[in-house]
Amino acid sequence: MYTIHEHTADLGIHVTASSLAALLADAAHGLTAVIAGDAGQIRSLTAETFDVSGSDPAWLLRDWAAEVLAAFDLRRMLFREFDVKVDDTGLRAIARGERYDPARHVLAHEVKAITQHELLVRPIEAGWEAFFIVDI
Repeated sequence: MYTIHEHTADLGIHVTASSLAALLADAAHGLTAVIAGDAGQIRSLTAETFDVSGSDPAWLLRDWAAEVLAAFDLRRMLFREFDVKVDDTGLRAIARGERYDPARHVLAHEVKAITQHELLVRPIEAGWEAFFIVDI
C-alpha cells in the first residue's frame, strides 16, 4: 500500500508492505501513480525484466525507482504490474505494461528524478516501511 504526499516542489511516496519485495513493488505502483495517475488506463501488453544490484534496502529502492522512471523517460513505458523478487544481491523484477500513447493515456506529473532526500526503508512490526521523494 502506498500514499502520496506533497512536499514543497516535490511529492513524497510513503509505502508499507508485509515484505521487502512487496514494498518495492508497491513503491513502483506509487511512482506509476505519480506519473500516470490512474494505472487502470495502462494495459499489460508487454513485459520487461529489471535487474538491480544492491544489498542496502534504501539504495535498492532508490535505484529500482530510478530504473522504472528511466523506462518511462527513455522508452516511454508505463507499467501497471510488478513482480519483484529480492535476494542478498539485489532484485529482479518483471514489469508489465505498455508504451505511452498520448491518445489513450493522461499523464499526471512530469517526474524529473528520484531524490536521496529523506530516503527511508526500514523493517516495522507489520513488515516494511519506506518513504522517498520524487522531484516534479
